[in-house]
Amino acid sequence: MTNAYAYQEAASRSAVQIDAVFIFITAVSLFFFFLVEGLLIYFAVRYRRKKASEDAATSDVTSNLVLEIVWVLIPSLVVLAFFVYGYLVYRDVNTPSPGSSDINVVAEQFNFEFKYADGRTEASELRVPVGKPVKLIMTSRDVIHGFFLPDFRLKQDILPGQYTYLYLHPDREGTYDIFCTQYCGVGHSTMRAKLVVMPPGEYAKWAAGGKFAQAALPLSERGKALLEKSGCLGCHTTDGTAKIGPTFKGLYGRKVHLEGGREVTADEEYIRESLYDPGAKIVRGFPNVMPTFKGRLSDDDVAAVIAYLKTLSEGKGGGGKGEKEKKERGGRE
Repeated sequence: MTNAYAYQEAASRSAVQIDAVFIFITAVSLFFFFLVEGLLIYFAVRYRRKKASEDAATSDVTSNLVLEIVWVLIPSLVVLAFFVYGYLVYRDVNTPSPGSSDINVVAEQFNFEFKYADGRTEASELRVPVGKPVKLIMTSRDVIHGFFLPDFRLKQDILPGQYTYLYLHPDREGTYDIFCTQYCGVGHSTMRAKLVVMPPGEYAKWAAGGKFAQAALPLSERGKALLEKSGCLGCHTTDGTAKIGPTFKGLYGRKVHLEGGREVTADEEYIRESLYDPGAKIVRGFPNVMPTFKGRLSDDDVAAVIAYLKTLSEGKGGGGKGEKEKKERGGRE
């Protein structure tokens, strides 16, 4: 294992950006540190009392408005520059890239489990192709965990009962350490995993062959089967028409208009909440008659349903915006 306390080599675009922020803040801070300390030393020497017996009174000190404005304005501008630069990098690092592949991460004491779109599940090892953006959709089965990639300079808490996200841009092949950074019990120190960044050809071969060639359904197909089995398609359609509930077609990523005038985006967390607590957000124009699926659908089942709903929104810019959205009066589930 690499030394976790050593400076880690940047393995992604996000690491380069975050390093640049820290270098900028450190360089500016050091400049003003040496400037202030240098001035303190200069004034201490320049205006020192030269004779111990000298008892000359100190002259009156008068204010200087221009000087006061300058020493307030400069630090304020420096702090503002820190904030703006840091925010721009934060926004870029936390914005999903077009064409990213989704991988579900489930944390529990004391292990990480990775679920791929094709139905495969791996423990303690996450594999991704180099050069392709990845979106990690993370949740916990028990307590709060952390997901920390030192070589990517990324960390995200993983919470029970909701989704959190992490966006990877792996630019360099290799094997990188993953740590849990939230104390989660006596085995916390052993909760580690590996991120393996592979050439696209090797990744495709790994995904298709060996022990991973399973008969398991792809995640989206399993989600479709769950919706059919649970009776969801009796109230919702997949062709764009509305029934008792709004259509599933184009739902994921769409702006949903709620009772009371609010508007939310139908992301993973919205869909999860709609399945477990359907009365929390009522779609405008539809009755509150949907039963809860809490206890009937596991977290893995919900992930499969979300994967299927995403396929109904692919190629539609996040799912049916504009005139189509108006016709369908929003959507939920």
